Amino acid sequence: MLILTRKDILQVFSMRDAIEADKEAFVLHTQGKAAVPLRINLDNEAKSGQIMFMPAYVGGRLNAGGVKMVSCFLGNREKRLPVIPATMAVIDGTTGLVSAILDGTTLTQLRTAAIAGAAADLLANADAARGALFGTGGQAPAQLEALMTARRLKEVRVYDALDGRAKDFAAQMKPLADKFGTELVPAETPKEAVIGADVITTVTTAAEPVFDAADIKPGCHITGVGSYTPDKRELPLELLRRASRVFVDNREAVLAEAGDFIIPMKQGLFSKDEIAGELGELILGRVEGRVGHDDVTVMKTVGFATLDVVAAAEIVGKARGAGVGTEIDL
Repeated sequence: MLILTRKDILQVFSMRDAIEADKEAFVLHTQGKAAVPLRINLDNEAKSGQIMFMPAYVGGRLNAGGVKMVSCFLGNREKRLPVIPATMAVIDGTTGLVSAILDGTTLTQLRTAAIAGAAADLLANADAARGALFGTGGQAPAQLEALMTARRLKEVRVYDALDGRAKDFAAQMKPLADKFGTELVPAETPKEAVIGADVITTVTTAAEPVFDAADIKPGCHITGVGSYTPDKRELPLELLRRASRVFVDNREAVLAEAGDFIIPMKQGLFSKDEIAGELGELILGRVEGRVGHDDVTVMKTVGFATLDVVAAAEIVGKARGAGVGTEIDL
């Protein structure tokens, strides 16, 4: 069994690798080559955190299964612990043996950020130059890297609802942004963050929309990554109405978990028929993506285990090829 730490993973797996792995996972899902039960969510007794189990099996060349054990405990921020800790087990599709254990927190950060990176690759205008990032938590550094990997951005404005966090994040991430030639600008308000933005990623735990749809410029692409429960939403209804094309990563999962759609659907203000398709369908050419430069496009993700299995299998393959990680016998 191969054990891979955060350092091991980052040594062999780049953000571009993660984006391409996610694209493959979208295609495999759309082609029906993955078995993916809905995520199992369990609240702890105090209702202060949630423990989740995400199993999947992927056929084809990978022939691998896996389960990611991931939690969301907002109180961990004060304890200087990850808010969303995770561990990933990869299972050999031929023997059923656990072939690898990975730091699932790093895996989650990479594959989740890569969803937004893949969406920007597929839907944002090629000349996108200004980005916006909502949220500065544990997912944010990877989300920023994904934005800058997908498009050559001159500037990214960063907003966080908690005072001072955007400024601290911009200072912390400056060395990474400098590598991409991108300027990070802390925004005082959501309006300041989105005005003029060509591509936006939201990665918050907000219960209500984090910006006003009226402030979104023509041609903007927005990916909603955070707020993954039926009672919370980051994206305003007016954005869904204004968008020329609305996409999801996994239709079944999004319609079961994403308050961004579930809340307006319960109010009779949005229909699942208004979803243009999944990213896998877009990659395969089964549905149309952006048509015009001024189209506003939206992609909502709640994540699904195929992404973890595909990314983890790719990481394990690269690590074994590079002699990275620690092999153990149980």
